Order: sequence, then structure tokens, then C-alpha cells
Amino acid sequence: MRFNLFRALILLLALAPILAWMAPALALEPVSISRDDQAIDLKPATDIYHHRGRNFQVTTVPGADGIVRRIEVEAKSPHASGNWAVFALANDTDEQLDRLVVASHFRLVGSGILSPDLGSQRIASITPSQGFALERQRSTDADVFLVTLDPGTVVTFVAEMTSSKLPDLRLWQPNAYKDTINAFTLYRGIVLGIAGLLAVFLTILFVVKGSAMFPAAAALAWAVLAYICIDFDFWQKLMPLQPGQETIWRAGTEVALAFTLAMFLYAYLNINRWHRVLSITLLVWLALLGALGALAAFEPVVASGIARLSLAATAGIGLALIIGFAIQGFDRAVMLIPTWCLIILWLVASWMTVTGRIDNDIIQPALGGGLVLIVLLIGFTVMQHAFAGGTFAQGLLSDMERRSLALAGAGDSVFDWDVSRDRIFVASDGDTLSGMPVAAMNGAARDWLPILHPDDRDRFKLTFDTVIEHRRGRIVQEFRVADEDGHYHWMQLRARPMLGSTGEVVRCVGTLKDVTDQKKAEERLLHDALHDQLTGLPNRELFNDRLEAIGILAATREDVRPTIFVIDIDRFKQVNDDFGLAVGDTILLTVGRRLKRILKPQDSLARLGGDQFGLILVSESDVAAVASFADSLREAIKAPIALAGREIVLTGSVGLSGWAEGATSEETLKEAELAMYQAKRFGGDRIEPFRPAYKTIGSGRLQLESDLRRAFERSELSLAFQPIVDLQSEKVAGFEALLRWEHPRRGSISPAEFIPIAENTGLIVTLGQFALEEAAKRLSDLHRATGDNRFFMSVNISSRQLIRQDLIANVRSVIDRYKLAPQTLKFELTESMVMDNPERSAQLLAKLRDLGVGLSLDDFGTGHSSLAYLMRFPFDTLKLDQSFLRNNSQPQRPIIVHSIVTMAHDLGLKVVAEGIESESDITQLRDLGCEWAQSFAFSPPIPFEMARRLLVDRSASLKRAS
Repeated sequence: MRFNLFRALILLLALAPILAWMAPALALEPVSISRDDQAIDLKPATDIYHHRGRNFQVTTVPGADGIVRRIEVEAKSPHASGNWAVFALANDTDEQLDRLVVASHFRLVGSGILSPDLGSQRIASITPSQGFALERQRSTDADVFLVTLDPGTVVTFVAEMTSSKLPDLRLWQPNAYKDTINAFTLYRGIVLGIAGLLAVFLTILFVVKGSAMFPAAAALAWAVLAYICIDFDFWQKLMPLQPGQETIWRAGTEVALAFTLAMFLYAYLNINRWHRVLSITLLVWLALLGALGALAAFEPVVASGIARLSLAATAGIGLALIIGFAIQGFDRAVMLIPTWCLIILWLVASWMTVTGRIDNDIIQPALGGGLVLIVLLIGFTVMQHAFAGGTFAQGLLSDMERRSLALAGAGDSVFDWDVSRDRIFVASDGDTLSGMPVAAMNGAARDWLPILHPDDRDRFKLTFDTVIEHRRGRIVQEFRVADEDGHYHWMQLRARPMLGSTGEVVRCVGTLKDVTDQKKAEERLLHDALHDQLTGLPNRELFNDRLEAIGILAATREDVRPTIFVIDIDRFKQVNDDFGLAVGDTILLTVGRRLKRILKPQDSLARLGGDQFGLILVSESDVAAVASFADSLREAIKAPIALAGREIVLTGSVGLSGWAEGATSEETLKEAELAMYQAKRFGGDRIEPFRPAYKTIGSGRLQLESDLRRAFERSELSLAFQPIVDLQSEKVAGFEALLRWEHPRRGSISPAEFIPIAENTGLIVTLGQFALEEAAKRLSDLHRATGDNRFFMSVNISSRQLIRQDLIANVRSVIDRYKLAPQTLKFELTESMVMDNPERSAQLLAKLRDLGVGLSLDDFGTGHSSLAYLMRFPFDTLKLDQSFLRNNSQPQRPIIVHSIVTMAHDLGLKVVAEGIESESDITQLRDLGCEWAQSFAFSPPIPFEMARRLLVDRSASLKRAS
């Protein structure tokens, strides 16, 4: 008894692995089939077995007699995968049933993203537990087998799988399956037809227009057509595919979709025109997608996964670009918003499909139809661009067409005078003649006379008569024509005579253009060039011109004896320092108006510069009357000026000079200036006539001015370079270029002595250009000598340079000539300089900033409106005035320095501290984060050779240390 029990236990242990292997088969449940079932999903009731070899054994489900059998199935395909699927069917009816077992080759639902299932043949054969193997039905997109079930039978089926996955397995009633296939065939045919027509149409549009967006749209349409042909199994009918090739073609079409969508975005938004970095990025992206197409032939699964990610990335980046360009007002981006929203919606639906969140038979063909709808919207969008500019087609142009297009593009109107019929034709299309009396301009030439300005009528007639008489020449004339409201417009006529067979002029043909805005701009420029921007008075140039004219008149007429006045406001700099430049400007305006009110029409008043005014008195020649007039000038200046509840009382120093026989205008003005300077020496608030003795007083200044003019020719001017030190490392970061004048007799002359002379005589512009040219040249030499292009050079700019038109061109020229990085060249300006002409200064500083050069506000903190300058002008560096650091004995000085440095950093400005005297100053500024220092504590201004040696020695020591 014990022995038998022991033998049974051993037998049970030996059979345990076999029983465990057979256990899953016992869990198989048959699927009941009724007569009315149209389609049954068999996948939930199917067991999948992997890597079981060519021979597979399985236990069947109990039959109608309740007997469980074990069957063995041998693989029929030569290259068996070893994967098997088992399912069971039960016919509960009393009649024989015919059904189709269908396993789709590809199903988008649940195919995945990174390693997608791209489809393949799923089942090689199906063997039932009783009867013969199932008969395969002909189909290119699915494995279809016909099964016949006898009444009341339960049959187990073993399917030999050719792949590791079985995405779909269904049991269809044959007629229902046929109807479903036919229904989808109709839908697919319609979608394919529309996709094909769109591809052909967009290709034709590309041939007609030739713009880059059209081939990109056509390529996208062809890619969509190819994808739909593969997805709808239409490609098999055109070109039968070998087993395994379907995945390559499907991956290739998905890569083509990603490539053409990115290419369309690139071409449609014209990214290559203005956005260099973005253009390069997208071109690299397209190149990688092109390489991905080649990868699809070897690794289709990897290529398809990357292409699906690229589609999502293109949609996201494209949405950001479209929104950004639409905000900037780019019309193309605005028009693409609806289409791109549909693309994003399609991608969201695709993501939900491939991840299995949407699972039905309609979603896959619906997504194909969605692609066609996207191409349709893209077609409408590019068509609007194709025909928005009119019906003109790009292609070969005749010479006549090209001339017509050029005329339309220029916006000029046609002028045609038929001389023989005396009829003028003027085209009225466009905005060129908007508001003009076109009816009066079309007709006989004499009809023009009433609408022409009276001063232009004779010239108009003479020009046309001369051309007709001489039968040659060109008409380039500007004249004024009254519009419908009676206002005159400047018109420019450019025409030429056309000769007939007899050699006579038969027509005059040309263009007519409204140049009123151009004329007004010229008048404004002329006025600005000859008038002071603040007061509106004539400037020094116009004053000198009027003075010369008066001199010529005085030389021919004895009754004309003008008196020249030069007026300077005493202690005006103190007013600016105490109340600010805005108050100073208001005072200058007030004084200018007061002086102008006491003049007569034949007298002239001008602002010579700063707080100086010049006056030509012609209305009075009697000595007593001139003296009385001078007193009235002094009293006008002394009258109190009320500002913000306060009264400001000023005085003036007045110098005057009478016109001497044989004197020049320049000499007379200099005599009046000498008299004014003498009045200031006497304490101001006085009138001083010119006396010959004053010439000896001012001869030193005049001689210095003469020597300064010759200093350029004699190469007496040079630059000294004061190092600007990085406070953190205490190493030289750059230099400030400072003008030096070595006089052959007087030795070194201080800039404080010759710079004011240069400003008064206009030589400051030449000095500034010399300093700019020399500083740029020396900076280039330093870069070459050290091999370090980070050193910068600061150059001072005068107010005269700042208002000149050629400053930008000069700066650009020296940067190009010496091959400098723009940021290594910095310009220093003081507060008073930019406020001499704030509007013009703001424009030129903005242009300098656009060039990339640095802008530094010098002597910060010495005025009252410094904060306003920091907000108004594009400075990047602030120079802390040396008065805040020198003699730093007052307790509030460190607080002010801390506030200024902190404020500058908050505004994004770097700080240069001047006037450092001690180590404590260096420590304080370094703790505050001040970037640079410029002081005698580090180095005085030095010649160029010393500066070069300083940097070269430092570079050599750094190389030795490394």
C-alpha cells in the first residue's frame, strides 16, 4: 500500500511540467455563433503562443460529446515563426453555417508611436480540430479563411502565425463582409480621386506661378496621395508588393509626409528671407528627414517612429512660428492659422488612434479623409496668393509688358501730349493723382494754365515751346498744380519728344509724379540746416551769409551802415547746473523771443551757439540811436523770467562793432566777439563797443586758432591712451583716446584750451574725424599685436559731429577699413552734447546703436536730467563723474555712489568710475560690482607705443604662465 502510494507520487511529480504546459489550453472558451451574427471579434477569445516551433500540440475544448482531445499541428510555411493562435467556435444552431475568419494585415489603431506595427501577413494557415484545413480566400489587405460549421459542433482552430502580433481577428458573415468592403471601397475611391485631383492641380499651379510655396504644396499633396494609396491598399492593385515590402512603403510615405509638411512650412512662411538662424535650423531638419527616407529601406520601423515624432514637432514649432508672425502682422501666417489648427486636430486624433484610445473601424479611413481635407485647405490658401496679385502670370515678358509693369510698380502716372491734335492725356489710375483735377489736366495744353501756379506758367509754356522748336531734348520740370480744394501740389514731369516721319515732334510722352512730400522734406532739411533747432532762429551759417550780403550792400550804398552785436548770457552754465537743461532751454527760448520783439523787419537775429546770439542792426545808423538800442537789449535780458513760481534774473554781456569801410564780414563779427569777451572780463552786464586795443588782447586766441588750422598739416596732433581697467582682475580692458596738441613753440597745449576754440570755429568736426580715424587704426594695431580682439577703444564725440549727416557713414567706413568688431569701438558723449539737439541726437544715437558700437554717457551726475537721458537715449555704459570720488570726505558721497551704480546695473548699464584715488575707493567700487575704472591711480594717459608694450608684455606673461 505504501509502495503504490510512493509510486503514484513520483508519477505525479514527473507529469507536473506537462500539466503546467497544458494548463492554458484548458482555459479556452468557445465562441458561440448564431444565425444573425454579422461580425464577431475573436481576438479576446484567442490564445497566443510564442516560440513553440514547427510542431504545436494543444488540447481542444470539449466537443458536443464532452470529450477533450489533444491535437498536434505541423507548420505548413517553409519559414515558420513558431507563433500560434488558438480559438474555438461553437455552432449552437440546427443548420450549417459558413463564416469568414479575417485577420487584417495592418491596423492603425494601437500600432504605437516609437516602434509602430507597420503591418504584414498575419496567418499562414488555420487547422481545425476536425475536418480539413481552412480554405484561404483571395485578399490583398487581410488573411481571409472560409470556415464551415456543422450544426451543434464545437471546433477548436489552430492558426499558424507569420508574425508575433495579431492586431485584429474577426469572424464575418460572408455577405456582411462583402458589403462592408464594398462600402469602404466607394469611400476610398472618392478620397483617392480628390487627393489625386488636388495633387495634379497644385502641380499645375506650380508650373503656372513658380513660387516656392507652390512646389512645396504640390509635394505635400503627392505625399498624402501616396500615403492614402498604401493605407487604402490601392498601391497593391497598381504595383503588387512582395511580402515584407509593405512596411518599407508605409514607412516611406510617413517620412514623406513629415518631410513635405516641414518643407511647406519653410517655403510658405518665407523663413529663408529674414530669419537666417531659423532657416538654417529648418534646412538641417529637412536634410535629416531626407536621410530618414533612406533609412526607411533598411529599418522601416525606426524610420516610421521618428517620422511620427517629427510630424508632432513640426506641428508644435509651426504653431509657434505662425502665432509669432501673425502678431507681427505677417498676412501669410494669419491665413495659415485655420489650416494649421486642422493639422493639430488631425495629429491629436492620430495620437489617440495609434495609442488605442480610439478603437473602431471608421477612424483609420476618416484620418485618410482628414489628410485630404488638410491638403484642400492648403490648396485654397496658396490659390489665394496665386491670384491675389491679379491675373498676370509669371513667365517670359515682352519689352512692352516689362515697361508697363515697371511704370505700375513705380506708381507714376502716364503723361502723353499729342502735339498734332494738341491733346494731353494723363492717366488717372492709382493714388498718384488723388485729389487732382484730372478732367482739367486731360485736354488742350492751354487748359493747364489756369490750374498752374502763376509763377510756373511762363516756365511751363517756354519748356514745351523750346522742345517742339528744337525737336530734341528731355523735359525734367517741377511745377505746382492746384488740386480740387485749391491747394498747390508739386508735380514732377519727366518726358521726351517723339519725332514723326517728317522730323517734327508729334508726341511728348513721359511720367507725371506728385513730389509734394519730397519737396516738403527738402524744405524741412534746408530749414534745419540753416536754423537753430531750439529757438528757430537762423544759425551761425545763415548769419554769416546774411552778414556777407549786408557787407556787399554796405560797400555800394553809403546809407547802409550796419552795426553787429554779439550777446552772451552771463552765468548761463550756472543756470543749467542749478535748474537743469530743460529750464536752460526755456530761458534761451524766452530771451530769443524778447530780442526778436525789439527788432525791425530789416534787422537780423541769430543764435550763434550755446548762449550766444548775433544781431545785425540795419534800421539804425545814428550813434545815439544805436546806443539806445543796445540799452534796450540789455534791459530785455535783465527782465525777470517767471518759472514754476520762481523768478530768474539774468544779465548779458553785449559787444558791438560798427561797419568800417573796406572791412569784411568775418572781421566785423570777430571785432564784435572781442568786444563781448571784454565785456565779460569787466564782470558782465554791460555794453562794450569795439576798440582796436582789444585786438591785442584777443590776438593770442586768434593766433592759437590760426595755429590749430595748420596743426593738421604739420602733424602736430596726436592721441594719448588712458587705460580702462577691469576692477575685478585689475587688468587693462580698453583705452580712452584723448587728443593732444604739441605746439612747436608753446609745447603741449591743454585740450581745455584748444577744444573750445575748435568748437567755436567749426574745427571740432575735423578734430573729431581725426580722433576717430586714429583711434580705430591704433585699436586694430593692438588687436594684431596681442592677438586679443576683446580690447575696446573709447572716443569722444562733439555736439557738432553728432548732428552731421555723414557721422554714420564715417563710423561704418572706419569699422570696415580696419576690420573691427563694432562692439570694440565706443563713443563717449556728455549730457550737454546730446541736449544741444535732442531729437537729432536720439536718431543718430539709435543708428549708431544699430551699427553695434558702444555708447557711453560721460560725466554722469553733473546735470539735473541725467535719469531722463538714460531712459531716452540708447546708452550702454555710464561714466561716473570723478567729483563723486575725489576728496571723498562728505558722508553722503558713498551713498550717492552706491545709488548710481545700483541704478545703472538695474537699467542694464555698465559703469566706468573716474577719479579713483585710494585702495578704499577700489574696494568699495569692486564690492558694488562696478565693472571698470579709469584713473591716474592706475595709469595716466600714455603714448601708443607704451600702450602696445603694456598689452604685449601682459599677453606674453599670460602665455608663459599657461
